[in-house]
Amino acid sequence: MRRSRMRRLACAAALALGAALLSPAVPSAAAADPYQVLVFSKTAGFRHDSIPAGITAIQQLGLANDFTVTATEDATAFTPQNLAAYEAVVFLSTTGDVLNDSQQNALKGYVDGGGGFVGVHAAADTEYDWPEYEDLVGAWFQSHPAIQEARLTTEDHVHPATAHLDDTWTRTDEWYNYRSNPRGDVHVLQSLDESSYSGGEMAGDHPITWCHPQQDGRSFYTGLGHTIESFADPDFRQLLLGGIQYAAGAVEADCSSTGEPGPGGDSAEAEAYTSSSGVQIAPHPAASGGATLGYIDHGDWAGYASLDPAGATAFTARVSSAGAGGTIEVRAGSATGPLLGSAEVTPTGGWDTFTEVTTPLTAAAPGAGPLFLRFTGGAGALLDVDRFTLTRTPATEDEGSLGVHLFYYPWYGTPQGPAGSWRHWQQGGHTPPASIGADLYPKLGPYDSGDIAGAVDQHMKWVQRSGAGVIVYSWWGQGSYEDGLAGDVMDAAARHGIEVAWHIEPYTGRTAASVVDDIAYLEGKFGDHPAFYRDAAHGDRNAYYVFESLRIQDWSALDAVKDTAIVLAQTTDTTKVAHFGGIYTYDGIAGATAPGWKQAGDYAKANGLVWAPSVAPGYIDDRAVPGNTTPTLDRADGASYDRQWNNALDPAIGGDPTWVSVTSFNEWHEGSSIEPAASDPPPGHGYETFEGAYGKTGAAAETAYLDRTAYWADRFEQRRG
Repeated sequence: MRRSRMRRLACAAALALGAALLSPAVPSAAAADPYQVLVFSKTAGFRHDSIPAGITAIQQLGLANDFTVTATEDATAFTPQNLAAYEAVVFLSTTGDVLNDSQQNALKGYVDGGGGFVGVHAAADTEYDWPEYEDLVGAWFQSHPAIQEARLTTEDHVHPATAHLDDTWTRTDEWYNYRSNPRGDVHVLQSLDESSYSGGEMAGDHPITWCHPQQDGRSFYTGLGHTIESFADPDFRQLLLGGIQYAAGAVEADCSSTGEPGPGGDSAEAEAYTSSSGVQIAPHPAASGGATLGYIDHGDWAGYASLDPAGATAFTARVSSAGAGGTIEVRAGSATGPLLGSAEVTPTGGWDTFTEVTTPLTAAAPGAGPLFLRFTGGAGALLDVDRFTLTRTPATEDEGSLGVHLFYYPWYGTPQGPAGSWRHWQQGGHTPPASIGADLYPKLGPYDSGDIAGAVDQHMKWVQRSGAGVIVYSWWGQGSYEDGLAGDVMDAAARHGIEVAWHIEPYTGRTAASVVDDIAYLEGKFGDHPAFYRDAAHGDRNAYYVFESLRIQDWSALDAVKDTAIVLAQTTDTTKVAHFGGIYTYDGIAGATAPGWKQAGDYAKANGLVWAPSVAPGYIDDRAVPGNTTPTLDRADGASYDRQWNNALDPAIGGDPTWVSVTSFNEWHEGSSIEPAASDPPPGHGYETFEGAYGKTGAAAETAYLDRTAYWADRFEQRRG
């Protein structure tokens, strides 16, 4: 039944091919016999409340498009005999282990033998114990941020699922991250612009809708469809219809692989531009996605808002030319922005005869703006561009970013450890170990900061995992508890490639002169230590953050150390930074709105100062300071952290930082820690957890903020070049 349908459709497709090449219009389905579709929505995990709306929508699509729908949650329907009656099977937000071994074999045999599979949204959150299922669906679910608006890029304007869409599509949904990038094995139809929302974890190349052949059968998947409202959206319904028709064999479509994502780079279909002048989309069956960027004349250009050329080292494009050929100019920010490189295209002999061209790129300045391609040459049509890649060198492979600094607190103690008593954990009148002065509970429990081989060594492993290369050590003066531990903590840091800067706290009797003396003391005591941080880009000077620097009015004493040390004031008031070498904010709440950041950053750049705004995942100190009225900042499953990082890295908001400081690695009293928090804290105390952060649960959520920091550290290094 399925193979005979495909033979009839092949004839119809051949007759229609010429017309399809003449017009980029949405292809209509070839005439086909009525057929049947099975919709399966069994869940063994989270259950989406959009499932009933999805079933209804598919039934309505079937009535209007000549297929009938059977909806079931009975897995016994998966037998070879029963599946033979259907042209396509839709997994509608299934979750967990929904098929036994024989049912899995039946589904695999059905699709491999010529059947169709359609996965919608949580179909990627299904059958983790069945390796072949990952190949069938394309990629398994990893995590998701909060539901929010995002921008999608249409990479294929010919496939019946996406031919009706504009180059970009802005909508609200729950945006999945996947355990692997499927691009190398599937044909990507849509991708997410990770700069348009918070919580994307796929390094800028984020497929969200795709298709691929599955032996003799066909597979289609879309990550859209979490919300009930999705199934009333005409554009989403058309996308779903095109996917079902393709999977059922009712329409032909090119679902060959779009190719591997560039190593450490960004790939895009050239026709998926977001702004342009002169160019048009040209349908070409031999092109990736079935279309190219075409009709290119001298002076035309195309812009790609989601692609940042900062950090890119090379540009490679698949091109064709039956015209004069020409030059592809790679620019930053606008069609007349800085020229990064030029690739020459010579005639290839036909518009469907493709070759690759490449050019090295000079470094784009961080914040220079998105990628633009401008075209020059002779008269008439010059060339077509199919797919292109920006190659990047990963910034943080083995060593952490020396531009990302984590505030680190070595002030905790236990009766069993070197402290000999509880230190800090009892803040707010609590009785450790079950009850501590924090709204989160450490994965390690209430530890002793003098436990170098245990807690501190684990901390340095976690700092290394976070992608940060520097901790900013909370230091309370000469002879303090923290001073006594500093050498041992630095030894642990050195073992893991971490460097140490200093946070000069407001100890009793602190003055500008005493801070100058402290700098000489720390330099003399630890200056030769391999973990002692020095900034090579700023004269190998070491770094000192001064907390609550506004407590002291006259800092002129710092002039004595300006050539050997970078001393940072905690403020955005630039009238208060005379004699300092830099500015930071520390505040774990302010980063959500970034007040004064742009002005402080611009002032720092104009005056040769370091600008190190502070970002935090959230703030809550209710258990540490009972009854206080300090505002709090909810983590929002990671959205707050992403918002602060986005603010820091957006030059229009964050002022182009030199470093980014993170509040904090382990200030547990303030609830700002990225150190792993226990997913199963002592009951009865109302502790929060990281559950749900970036879509992760249980033990996986405990390290969610470490891993997200690594993501942002890499993004920051790419921008810094």
